[in-house]
Amino acid sequence: MHITQALLLPALLSSAIHPVPWDQSSFTPIGSLDALSVEQFTTLGHPAFPAYSVRIKRADPAVFTCDPTVKTYTGYIDVTGAKHLFFYFFESRNDPANDDVIFWTNGGPGCSSGLGLFMELGPCHVLSDEGPVFNPYSWNSNASIFFVDQPIGVGFSYADYDEIVSTTEEAAKDIAAFVAIFFQNFPDFQTRGFHMAGESYGGRYLPVFASEVYDQNARLVEVGITPINLTSIMMGDGMTDWYRMIPTYVEMLCTSASVPPIMSIGSCVAMKEAVPRCERWTKAACIDNFDALGCRAATDFCNNQLVAPFDATGMNPYDISKKCEGDPEDLCYPVTRYIREYLDDPEIRAALNVSPSLGKFNSCSNDVGAAFEATMDEYHPSDSYVAELLERGIRVLVYVGTYDWICNWIGNERWTLALPWSGQGQFANQPLTEWYVNGAVAGRTRSAAGFTYATVNKAGHMVPYDKPEEALEMVNRWLAGATL
Repeated sequence: MHITQALLLPALLSSAIHPVPWDQSSFTPIGSLDALSVEQFTTLGHPAFPAYSVRIKRADPAVFTCDPTVKTYTGYIDVTGAKHLFFYFFESRNDPANDDVIFWTNGGPGCSSGLGLFMELGPCHVLSDEGPVFNPYSWNSNASIFFVDQPIGVGFSYADYDEIVSTTEEAAKDIAAFVAIFFQNFPDFQTRGFHMAGESYGGRYLPVFASEVYDQNARLVEVGITPINLTSIMMGDGMTDWYRMIPTYVEMLCTSASVPPIMSIGSCVAMKEAVPRCERWTKAACIDNFDALGCRAATDFCNNQLVAPFDATGMNPYDISKKCEGDPEDLCYPVTRYIREYLDDPEIRAALNVSPSLGKFNSCSNDVGAAFEATMDEYHPSDSYVAELLERGIRVLVYVGTYDWICNWIGNERWTLALPWSGQGQFANQPLTEWYVNGAVAGRTRSAAGFTYATVNKAGHMVPYDKPEEALEMVNRWLAGATL
């Protein structure tokens, strides 16, 4: 959710975090989550990551009543002592001693994973001023799950001196280090499958995050640390390849690809005429021979011709079957207002162990969005990382709601088919077939060699919000290694 429509340029690859040599006798893992307290933080660390530590407590179950059937933990990932990433961790409802682990991030860039938790796939929903209600379709039905407010400055995450992360590659280092420290301190998780999931700008984040975890594994082994059992990534309605997404905006608005055409004939004619120039200009200035000023001018043109006409309609960019509702900070979904109010409750904040120094909760950080815009991070596609993960046996699921416009199914299908990797031909030759939930068609899917693309009928940008039962069934099958 959020996805900036501003112009971004390829981000430079940041140097990786290298675990330092360490004396194995100097480290004793915490061992079990049962050792954690409600009253005080336990600090997790590892001598191989001296710049990082993790503070974690059990959330007070008497106040935070999200899901009384499971244990909930919250805390902060502290980076060099001055930057602090907030996270939630919910144990699996099924078999927490053996089930896989999911990492979840929302997009933006700059949007809190509290939205995914309380609006979509978490153990409870906050959909009114009556507080949390049990979500029977939570993704912790068969997996334990992290929700992380990242990068620095998002949600309950903060920096002592207002530092802000501005590229996906930079953000990836913090996530990879956190995962390594957590799994080293709780060794029982080391044999579980680890799945990195998210939506929207998560399509940019996740391939890079997972690649950092994978590459870090080799460095962990070098210094005698058990690697992370990275198993898959799951990207919902993602912005993975912006170049292939841009021209599809017209198809979504001027054909019956998802809903009947919503733009006037005159607008559609003008938009279709602009597409070839948009494609040529962005390819020349942003892809083939990057030029900052030229790329900015090119994508300004594309936005003015292909995005601005849609904005004027008042329709919901995350679900083109609906009008945009609420105030701008509601992101077209007034329900987000209740989530903000809930997370601003002092008693809830205390139960979640949120830093008392923080001001009001914001669903999305404008400052973080602006920082990523300044580096033009969005216009550095992540599809090449997907190819490298697939070559190394990491499974990849790309799912998308058919009513989403901003990160739509046409654009996502096109980049998955065009992705150059050793399984490209096998994947492209697979026909789209229907997949079912409870005997009803849930969408269409194509799958080969560990790569799966799937649509979810009549869902918008946030599939678990619009189609919770179908979303959970899809995830359960994916975790089990089954086909959709």
